[in-house]
Amino acid sequence: MKNFFDPNLMGALPDVRVEDASVEDWQAVFDLVQAQGWRWEYSEGDAVSPLPSAADVLARPAGAELPILRVWPVPGVLVNFWPYAAAEIDFDIDLRELQGQERLNILCGFFAAIGRRLGKWVLMAPEGDYQHPVLGFDVEADRVVLLADPRLPSNGQGDPGVPSTAGGC
Repeated sequence: MKNFFDPNLMGALPDVRVEDASVEDWQAVFDLVQAQGWRWEYSEGDAVSPLPSAADVLARPAGAELPILRVWPVPGVLVNFWPYAAAEIDFDIDLRELQGQERLNILCGFFAAIGRRLGKWVLMAPEGDYQHPVLGFDVEADRVVLLADPRLPSNGQGDPGVPSTAGGC
């Protein structure tokens, strides 16, 4: 599993997503961030502001500054949410901040919190290889599972319907 957290193999900012999302799912994420007491910062362009409703964020006019919700589940670990469209919750993590078992546990706990709140898979893919997730939070198994062989940089076999029994957290 170590390969999945190697910035040289995965890219420094792997792509994380929740598919088949809605405005309500985005709102549930916003509510989760606040309920957990995680430090956060919402901005559109350079303007930092209070966190609006997901409906307001997702209804911004064409050409408006792009929004970002920065979340620190713990000091030193930043998650960037990109609320561009209701249909998918997109975010990234910086693998350089996630070295060591303690940080891996933080990431798994973060994925689990989102997956449980939404009742949906949370998938992580190598940066720029969006269609080949390597691990994810499986709602039915209630844990993070491997979706690809961790011995390979990317095998293109990631399928959220067929989790590996090789491990997870």
